[in-house]
Amino acid sequence: MPPKFDAKEIKVVYLKGTGREVGSMSELAPRIGPLDLSTKKVGDDIAKATGDWKGLRIPVKLTIQNCQARMEVVPSASALIIQALKEPPRHRKKQKNIKHSGNVTFDEIADSASQMGHRSLVRELSGTITEILGTAQSVGCNVDGCHPRDIIEDLHRGAVECPASQELQRKQRRLL
Repeated sequence: MPPKFDAKEIKVVYLKGTGREVGSMSELAPRIGPLDLSTKKVGDDIAKATGDWKGLRIPVKLTIQNCQARMEVVPSASALIIQALKEPPRHRKKQKNIKHSGNVTFDEIADSASQMGHRSLVRELSGTITEILGTAQSVGCNVDGCHPRDIIEDLHRGAVECPASQELQRKQRRLL
């Protein structure tokens, strides 16, 4: 049995939850039970925190200190792209194998890249945009009416200019 959790210590736990739904207790209990937290209360808090992401599996960061849990939604690249498609919420148990064949603008891709910049291992924003475009390709959507692979090639050739503002470049330099 693992040692008891010290209440003064800060503990960080990452969970994956479905937007606006309470996770199964069998999934939450092994991770949260040893931390002296109520799984029902934490499940309800996760459902409230993921209200904007209905029907999507989204990572949630729990920061636990003094037997209090603070929720923070940490969206993945695919969740940001699917949200940018502005598709209606779906019921995940009734509707399976959804094709995301919409169209996303390059500005929305750049915004998603700036949100994901701190989690990316790439030095420049153009590399993060390339990663997001690769995710858009795997999701199955188009970017400004073109296939994401074509825009990636244009980025590498220099035909498409990366909308890197001074503030975004400063943020990424600070994190390195």
